Amino acid sequence: MEYTTLGSTGVEVSRLCLGCMSFGTSDWREWVLGEEESREIIERAIDLGITFFDTANMYSNGESERVLGDVLAEYDRDQQVVASKCYFQMDESNPNSGGLSRKAIEQELERSLERLGMDTIDLYQIHRYDDDTPIEETLRALDDAVRRGQIRYAGASSMWAYQFADALHTSDRLGLERFQTMQNHYNLVYREEEREMLPLCEREGIGVVPWSPLARGYLTRPHEEIDATTRGETEEHMYEHPYREGGGTEINERVAELAAEKGVTMAQIALAWLLHQDAVDAPIVGTTSVEHLEQAVEALEIDLSASDQAYLEEPYEPVTVSGHD
Repeated sequence: MEYTTLGSTGVEVSRLCLGCMSFGTSDWREWVLGEEESREIIERAIDLGITFFDTANMYSNGESERVLGDVLAEYDRDQQVVASKCYFQMDESNPNSGGLSRKAIEQELERSLERLGMDTIDLYQIHRYDDDTPIEETLRALDDAVRRGQIRYAGASSMWAYQFADALHTSDRLGLERFQTMQNHYNLVYREEEREMLPLCEREGIGVVPWSPLARGYLTRPHEEIDATTRGETEEHMYEHPYREGGGTEINERVAELAAEKGVTMAQIALAWLLHQDAVDAPIVGTTSVEHLEQAVEALEIDLSASDQAYLEEPYEPVTVSGHD
């Protein structure tokens, strides 16, 4: 395993972050693993040197946090960096169970801490931007949570670059804790973040932890085989992003070609490309098998030449911004 510093925090994390969206219960989404299978993957991740774990209150309606917390409780907490998130409504009958008001943040943070079985969450992220709540209120609530010792750092997720720049400026103006990380949508077939968000993060010393580095599986197998997977068959989210547009089909084919040439998997090529991007600290890798987890770690050893990277990137064309909702 390789390690890096997360943005400007001084905190060291593994270069891969284990995404925990696929842990919890299949009652939530059909492809999600149950507790026993989830435990096996989390424990193997720790064996492989992964120290960075990302979950959210909405994943399996809290079950992901509970499962992750139960497993990590058996290890040295000081060596782990645990991230969670809030924003999406947790209870259909309670509008205050979502959003980024002080009330929503404080009550959802308390519930996440309880499910995780932890006194402090290392990185607490807003899962999206809340247009209905002034950013000052959100930032003050997160700043207070840091001062209470409930969280160590605050992070943000997909939003427009101007919104993120305004949030950082507001923190500086009011003397509040800044967002230290950006969890954004970024992969070989979705590179719109390169226009504004990534340059902003590099300038401001923000840690970048991209979600969907494998484009929800689109970069893991030839495009004509995607629908044969359980996730491809059952999940409408698989098709809500423009992965097949803007040269995406040709990029998929080039990933397959380069993978065959190097004797590795398509997923490893796609992940290796992301790990070669200077702005990226730790891609968030979600998996439902130990084998795929092990292959993801092996991707750290793959060296892509400048010409390899250019070949993979060349077909890309602008697509509709996706992932902010």
